[in-house]
Amino acid sequence: MYIAMNRFKVATGSEGDFETVWRNRDSSLPEVPGFVEFRLLRGKVNDEEGYTLYSSHTVWKSEADFQNWTKSMSFRAAHRNAGDHKAIYKGPPVFEGFNVVDGI
Repeated sequence: MYIAMNRFKVATGSEGDFETVWRNRDSSLPEVPGFVEFRLLRGKVNDEEGYTLYSSHTVWKSEADFQNWTKSMSFRAAHRNAGDHKAIYKGPPVFEGFNVVDGI
């Protein structure tokens, strides 16, 4: 299994807009080979820096399945409007990928 995560710093006051973007996105992930699960996670508010931390969390059967998706038309379609909402972010998303350690 492989877990792919993107962390987003969402400007304070823009949380509703951010969640609406995710709620209304046209996702074809359930049809992608190797896709298992998606979650959007809301973290803590950082009042000092003015953001709420979010993470998109996808589970894949393998890292190869995830990599294949990133090279697909489905991936390009899912991300084609990513720059339309720059004002709600405090910087770009930060990607982290993890292979699950079997047996633990």
